[in-house]
Amino acid sequence: MFSSGQIYFGIIFAIVFIAVMIYTYRKDLRLHKTYYKGSSWIFLGFLGFIGLLFIIKLWLKE
Repeated sequence: MFSSGQIYFGIIFAIVFIAVMIYTYRKDLRLHKTYYKGSSWIFLGFLGFIGLLFIIKLWLKE
């Protein structure tokens, strides 16, 4: 299905991509704490909204 070169490329690409993302996140961590202070509440609200939609879907299905 995949050649060995494609598999090696995929593995190396994934490792390098994850490493760059970790490096970039660590570099900007101070800025994230400053500018995105209340974003966890927005994330929890979003998850609650999705959960509410799921519950409504199950309730209306019966």
